[in-house]
Amino acid sequence: MKVLVCDSIAEDGVEILRKGGADVDVKTGMSPEELKKTVSGYDALIVRSQTKITADVIEAAAHLQVVGRAGVGVDNIAVDAATEKGVVVVNAPTGNTTSAAEHAIALMFSLSRHIPAAQASLKSGKWERAKFLGLEVRGKTLGIIGLGQVGSEVARRARGLEMNVIAYDPFVAEERARVLGADLVPMDQLLADSDFITIHTTLSESTKKLIGEEELRKMKPTARIINTARGGIIDEAALVEAIKTERIAGAAIDVFEEEPVTDHPLFGLDSVVVTPHLGASTAEAQERVAIDVAEQVLAVLGGEPARWAVNAPLIDPEAYTHIAPYLPVAQKVAALAVQLNEGQLGEIEVDYAGDIAQHDLTPLKAAIIGGLLNQISEERVNVVNAEIIAQRRGLQLKQVTSPSHELYANLITVRLGSGDRQTVVAGTVAHDGAHIVSIDGYWVDVPPSEGFLLLCENEDRPGMIGTVGTLIGELGVNISYMNVGRHEKSGVALMVLALDEHLAPDQLDRVRDVDGIQSARLAQL
Repeated sequence: MKVLVCDSIAEDGVEILRKGGADVDVKTGMSPEELKKTVSGYDALIVRSQTKITADVIEAAAHLQVVGRAGVGVDNIAVDAATEKGVVVVNAPTGNTTSAAEHAIALMFSLSRHIPAAQASLKSGKWERAKFLGLEVRGKTLGIIGLGQVGSEVARRARGLEMNVIAYDPFVAEERARVLGADLVPMDQLLADSDFITIHTTLSESTKKLIGEEELRKMKPTARIINTARGGIIDEAALVEAIKTERIAGAAIDVFEEEPVTDHPLFGLDSVVVTPHLGASTAEAQERVAIDVAEQVLAVLGGEPARWAVNAPLIDPEAYTHIAPYLPVAQKVAALAVQLNEGQLGEIEVDYAGDIAQHDLTPLKAAIIGGLLNQISEERVNVVNAEIIAQRRGLQLKQVTSPSHELYANLITVRLGSGDRQTVVAGTVAHDGAHIVSIDGYWVDVPPSEGFLLLCENEDRPGMIGTVGTLIGELGVNISYMNVGRHEKSGVALMVLALDEHLAPDQLDRVRDVDGIQSARLAQL
C-alpha cells in the first residue's frame, strides 16, 4: 500500500499509516503538474485544503483507491470524477467540531469585551479603560443559524454561559433543538431578537449571501454577528456598510469570500474582529482529523467500510442489482420535495410500491436522506452515514411498503409535513432514467435533467401555457421542457417548466404577477 500525503498533517496520522503497513511519502507544496506526474504509483492520497485533487489528477492516478481529506469540506476534491473511477473519498467531519465551536464563542467574547482593540490600544502606550466599556453575555440572546454539528456545540456552550438560545434551521426537528436548549424560530424573528448571531451552515446556492442588506436591517442596532462557517454566506459589502452606518454594533469574521486576503474594508473598522480562517486551527483538531482520515484510508485499502465515506455506499451486491436504477429516483424525489416544502420538515413518510419494496431499502433510505439534506449539510450523505446524520438532526423517516401500484411497476413517494401543508412528490424509472411523475397530487412527467424547474399552479384555462412561455422568453431564458398536470374537478393545473437558467427574484415575481397564476416556485435538480 502506497500513500502520498500532499499537505502537512499531524505526525500521529502518518504514524498510524506506517504502523498499518502503508509505505508513506510526504510531499507538500507540489504544483498541479508535479502532482499529476507523481500520483500514478499511489493507492491513496491525503490532503487538507491546499492541494486540489482535480479530475485530471484522478485520471492520472491509475492505482488510486481512496482520497482522504483531513478536515470537513471536500470542495478541493473532484468527488464526481472520483466516483466514476471507483475511488472512495473520505473526510473527517467531527474532528474539528469542538475547535470551531470554541472559536465562535471566543469571537463572541472578543466582541463583547473589545479585546483586540483594547490590546492594540494598550500596546500603543494608551490606557483607555472608559473607551472599552463592554457587556456581559449572560442573559443575552444568541441566535444560531444552522444547528448541525458545530452549531449544536455552540448551543451547548451558550446555555452554560446562561444565554438565551434561539436557532433557525428548517432541517432540524424541534425535539432535537429542545434537547440542545434552543428554541427554533423563523429567520426574521432570529434577526430581530438576537443580541449575537453566529452562523454555522454550509455555503450553497441557497445560503450564498444569506445575510445581506435586508437581513442586516432587521437586526438590532446593538447586535453583533459572527461567521466562522464559510465566506460568502454574509454579503461582505453590505456588512461593511451596516457597520459604518451603525445599523449593527459589530462583527467577528473568520472566513472570507476570497482567501487568503490581507486587505479588506472590514479590516479598518474598529468594531470588527477578524481572524485568518482559524476555526479548525488547534493542535487537538489537527491531530483528530489526521488520525480519523488515516484510519479510514487503511480501512478502505483493507477492503473494509469507512466511517465517513463521502461517495461510496457499501451495498449488498444482490440488492444493489435490483434497486440501483431507483437510487437517483429516491434522491431527486426527496430533493424536489424538500425544496417545495414550506416550514419545518415535520413528518417524513416514504412509500415504496412494487418489486423494489421486497428488497433491502437501506440504500434507498440513504438516497432519500441525501436528497433531503445534501443542500445544507457539510457531509455528502450516503448509506454509510445516512442513519447517523438523520439521528443527529432528529429526523424520523416512516417507511411504508406495498407490493404493487395501480399505474407503475415501481413507485417511490416522499411525503413531508402534515395536514394542509403536506408536500408529496413521487417518481419512478423510465427508459431514460429517473422521472418525477407526481407533485402534490398532479400527475406529471418530468424527465431526468440537471437544471432548474419552474412550477406554476394556475387556473386551467386556454392561453396560460402560451402566456407563461412568452414571458419566460422575454426574460431571455430558454425552456428545455414543459409538462402540465391538472385536477379536472378543481379547475387548477400545475405547469412544470425546465429552464436552462435560474430566474432572479424579480423575474420570478413577474411570473407570479401573471393573471391566473396562483403560485410560482423554483427548484433545482
